Amino acid sequence: MKIGILAAGSNEAALLAQYGSFAQMTERMLSHTAFRFQTWNVYLGEFPDSADQCDGWIITGSPASVYESLPWIRPLEQLIRDIDRLKQPLVGICFGHQIIAQALGGTVEKAAVGWGLGIGHYQPTGVTETPFGRDDLYLHIIHQDQVISLPEGAEVLAGSVFCPNAILSYGCSIFTVQAHPEFGVDYMQDLLAAITPEYITQEEAEQAIASLSEQRASAERVVENIVSVLSA
Repeated sequence: MKIGILAAGSNEAALLAQYGSFAQMTERMLSHTAFRFQTWNVYLGEFPDSADQCDGWIITGSPASVYESLPWIRPLEQLIRDIDRLKQPLVGICFGHQIIAQALGGTVEKAAVGWGLGIGHYQPTGVTETPFGRDDLYLHIIHQDQVISLPEGAEVLAGSVFCPNAILSYGCSIFTVQAHPEFGVDYMQDLLAAITPEYITQEEAEQAIASLSEQRASAERVVENIVSVLSA
């Protein structure tokens, strides 16, 4: 099964050498599967010829915001709508979570509550049985932007007071998560250090790093569902 990775950004040079690109980190997250991967760096204007060029798709995180006037945003939104029309499996992570919502009619904004850093603690909604069970989720987060209003057909699977629309599904074919199941603890520590003090304060970085010790084995449950969605 061929999975297309639509890379919406990459690591800074200081992190790239050690951890690889966002696309490579996504591949490592799914290295236990039999998937084959092809990456398009959409943030550089690289796009597949059509939505049916792969069996399933993943959109990565990005330092960009989905509401920025960047030349590759609208083509990516159109590709998302094409993938949705064909009912192909589609997974969005962080920026991917947000751009899918925006492309399908939702709203993304810079949240007034500020940054989410470190560990995000999400509660399943309880509306339906979630594909990752009913236990709370503890996942790595680093974001300011959030999905503020949902597109038609989106269902909230889990959220928090800070980020109510944190994990979404759109029928059986689309699954998106605001958090980063592909990020490990070491990477999070180095990333938080790398963006201090340009984006966050030293105090915010220290609090976020301290919260990493609270992580439980939640990412594996989300990854299992990603695999399930892509395999459908």
